[in-house]
Amino acid sequence: MTKFLPLISQIGTRHGSRSLRTCEYKCANQCDHPEPNTSGNEHIQTVMRSAFSRRKVLAIGAAGVGAAGVATLAVNAPAIADQTSRGSGSDAFPGFGRRGELTHSVVPPNRQDDIVVPHGYDQAVVIGWGDPVLPGAPKFDPYKQSAEAQARQFGYNNDYTMIVPLRDDRKALLVCNHEYTDENLMFPTGKYSTAEIAKIGMAAHGMAVVQLERVGSKGQWRRDKQLSRYNRRITASTRFEVTGPAAADARVGKVAYGTFGNCSGGVTPWGTILSGEENFNGYYDVSGTVPAEHVDSYKRYGVPTTVTKSARQWSVVDPRFDLTKTPTEVYRSGWVVEVDPYDPRSTPKKRTMLGRLKHEGATVTITADGRIAVYTGDDEKGEYLYKFVSAGKYDPKNRKNNFALLDEGTLYVAKFTGDGTADGVYDGIGQWIPLTSDKKSYVEGMSVQEVLINTRVAGDKVGATRMDRPEDVERNPVNGRIYAALTNNDKRGGSFPVDEANPLAVSHVRETLGGPLVEKAGNRNGYILEITEEGDDAARTGFFWTLFLVCGDPAAQETYFGGFDKSKVSPISCPDNVAFDGSGNLWISTDGNVLGSNDGIFTVPVAGPNRGQVKQFLSVPFAAEACGPLVSDDDKTAFVAVQHPGETDTATFENPSSTWPHTDKFPRPAIACVWRHDGARVGS
Repeated sequence: MTKFLPLISQIGTRHGSRSLRTCEYKCANQCDHPEPNTSGNEHIQTVMRSAFSRRKVLAIGAAGVGAAGVATLAVNAPAIADQTSRGSGSDAFPGFGRRGELTHSVVPPNRQDDIVVPHGYDQAVVIGWGDPVLPGAPKFDPYKQSAEAQARQFGYNNDYTMIVPLRDDRKALLVCNHEYTDENLMFPTGKYSTAEIAKIGMAAHGMAVVQLERVGSKGQWRRDKQLSRYNRRITASTRFEVTGPAAADARVGKVAYGTFGNCSGGVTPWGTILSGEENFNGYYDVSGTVPAEHVDSYKRYGVPTTVTKSARQWSVVDPRFDLTKTPTEVYRSGWVVEVDPYDPRSTPKKRTMLGRLKHEGATVTITADGRIAVYTGDDEKGEYLYKFVSAGKYDPKNRKNNFALLDEGTLYVAKFTGDGTADGVYDGIGQWIPLTSDKKSYVEGMSVQEVLINTRVAGDKVGATRMDRPEDVERNPVNGRIYAALTNNDKRGGSFPVDEANPLAVSHVRETLGGPLVEKAGNRNGYILEITEEGDDAARTGFFWTLFLVCGDPAAQETYFGGFDKSKVSPISCPDNVAFDGSGNLWISTDGNVLGSNDGIFTVPVAGPNRGQVKQFLSVPFAAEACGPLVSDDDKTAFVAVQHPGETDTATFENPSSTWPHTDKFPRPAIACVWRHDGARVGS
C-alpha cells in the first residue's frame, strides 16, 4: 500500500523540484553556462511577422500574460484546424474508444516521500540500486563497496526502461539505462578515496539487462532471483564497436569504451535496445590547454575548453577523461548505442549514422515501404529534432540481416513554419531537411563524417528550428502521429525569441504547493508537440504540427490542453518522456515540476471527446524524477523508473532528504511497477 508521510517542504530546490545538485550532476549545470547554440537561425516569428494577429499575440506574451490574448485563443481553439487533411478526430482511429477510456482516479499534487497511486492500485519495487545482476555479486553494502561489486550489481539512477519478451510468458527481460551518479548520497562521508569513488561511480553508470518474473496474474513483476544467463551489466569501461561513416574518422575510430549520461532510448523491431548518450559533456576535465582545432566543436557541445575539474573527477583514474591528454576522446561520446539483450556476449555498438548530439532517446518505427525510421531529440535549450531513415528494409524473417540497417540511410533535422494564430491554435507545417546520407553530405562545406561528428553545426547551417529542450520523441502506434516532449526554456522570449512552435515568453509557476501562481519569464512548464507526417508515413519529409499541450497549471491563462475543459484537468509541468498504452493513449513523465509538487506520470487521450484531458496517474517520491514510463504489452502493468529520490542541496548519505524505498536509512533509486487490484488494464 502507498505509504503516506508528512508533507516535506521544498528544501534545496532550484528549478522547481530540481536542486542545484541535480543540475550539476545530471547535466553539468548547463543552464548557467553560455548557450551552445548561437546560430541565430531564423525563427517562425520572423516568417509570421506580416500577420497582424500574430504580432498582437507576441506583444501580449512579451509584456506578460494579461486578462486577454493567449488564454482566449487557447481555450476556444479547435484541436487542429483542418481535420480532413490531417486525419484528426476520433473517427479516424478505430483503436480509440471506450475500451481505451482512461477512468483511473486522479492523484492530487503532493510532496509525499513515496509513490502515490490511484485508488484500487498498488505498487512495488522491481529492482533497485545495488541489487545483484550477475553471479558473484556480493550483498549490497555501501560501507564495503568496490568497483568490482558495483559492476555486478544494478547501477544508479535508472532512466529509460524497456521490457522485452522471452518464450516463457511469465518471464521477461528488463533493459535499463543508468544515467548518472550522486556521490553525496551514495557514499558514507570520509569512507572512500577520490579514486575509489571514481571507479565505483564509473561502474554504476551504463546499462543493465535483468530477467524478471511475474508475481501472480494481476500485473506485478519482480527481479528473478535465479540470476539469468541473459543478465548483463554495461559500464563506463565496457568495450563498444563504433559503426557507420564516422568510424572512419581518426577522431572517433572503430572502438570506444563505455557509455554514460544515457537518458531515454528505444527498441528496434528486431529486439535490440537503443540508448541515447545525453549529457556527456559534464564528464570531462581539462588540466591545461586543449588543441585550438577542437575549441569550436567543444563550445558547440558545452564541453569545457579551459582548466576544469568535473564533479566526478574520473580523470584521476582514467586519462581519457582529461581532454588535455586525450583531446579526441570526447568525440566517442554523444552517440546512440545499440545493445542486444538476447546475447550477453555480443559487443554493443555506437551507431554514428544517427548523429552526435545530446540524445534524449532514439525511438523506432517502420516506414510504409518497410524501412526503419528513428526519431531523436537533442536535450538542450535551443536545440533541434532529428530523424534518420534507413536505406535498407527491415526483414522480419532474418534478424541478423537487420543489424546493419542503422549504418546506411539519411539523417534529417526539423524546420517548423507557423501559419499564424488567426485559426486560434499554435500549428503549422514543417520539413525534415536532409543533412547527410552515408555516402553524400547535403550541408555545404561539411563532409559526411563532419556532419555526423558535429551534427549540431550541420543543423545550424541548414536553418533548423531552435526548440525548447526537445526530449523524448515517440510515434503513436495507433494513430501514427509523432509526440515530442519539449520540457522548458526559461530563456524563451529573451535570448531565444518566441515563435509559433515555441510561443511563451511568460509562464506561471508556484513557489510552494498550494501557493499563489507567480509570473516568471520564459517557457517554464513545457509543451507536448504533435506531428502528423504526410501520408502518416515516416519516410516522408513534409509534416503538419500542432502544440497539443501547453503545460502548466490550468488556472494559468497561457495553458492549453488539446481544447479540453481546463477545469477538469490535472496541472502538469516539465514533460520529459512519453509512452503509449495499447489504445494509443499518451503517458507522460515529468522532470523538474515548477508547480510546487512532486514529479509524476500523467495520462491523456489524444483523440475522441476527452482529447487533452490530462490526469495524474502517480507521483514519485520527494525530489525524485519520474523516468520511463512504460505500459506492458498486455496493459496490466505500468512501470516507472524513480531517479534521484531526495537529491537536494543539503542531503548527504548520513542526513538524507528521502529514504525511499524505505528499505534503508538512505535512498536507493529503483524501478517500480504499478497494477490494479483486480488485474484489469491500468488506466482504465
